[in-house]
Amino acid sequence: MVDFLRRRLLLPLVALGLCLCLGLTACSSTTTGLSGDYVEDTVNVAETLLSTISLGPDDPGRGDAEREARDLINGYMARYRPRRQVNGLASFTTMQTALNALAGHYASYPNRPLPETLRSRLEKELHRAESGVQRGA
Repeated sequence: MVDFLRRRLLLPLVALGLCLCLGLTACSSTTTGLSGDYVEDTVNVAETLLSTISLGPDDPGRGDAEREARDLINGYMARYRPRRQVNGLASFTTMQTALNALAGHYASYPNRPLPETLRSRLEKELHRAESGVQRGA
C-alpha cells in the first residue's frame, strides 16, 4: 500500500520536474547565440546571414551554415517579433522581410543555392537593416 502511494505521488512530481526543465531549456537563448540586446543581435544576425548567403554552391560548409542560419532566423523572430517596442521599427520590418525571404527559400528549396536576384536583394535588405538599427531607426 505504501509502495502504491509512493508511486502515485512520485510519478507526477517527476513529470512536473521534467516539464519545468524542458520548459526552461526551451526558453534559453544560448542555443541561438542571441544576447537580448536588439541592436547587437540585429547586427550579428545580419553579418552571419551575409556570410552564409555568400557561400558558393560547392562550399563544403554550406549545409551546416544554412542549418545554423535557419535556427538563428527562428530564434531572432521568436525573440523580437512579440516585442512592441521593437517590431514597429523600420530596421525590424526590413530585417523581417529579409529573414522571411531567406527562410522561405530554405523551406521550399533546401538543396538549391540562392538565385542571384534573391541574393542581391537579401544583401541590400540586410545592409539596410544593419545601418538602420545602428542609427536607431
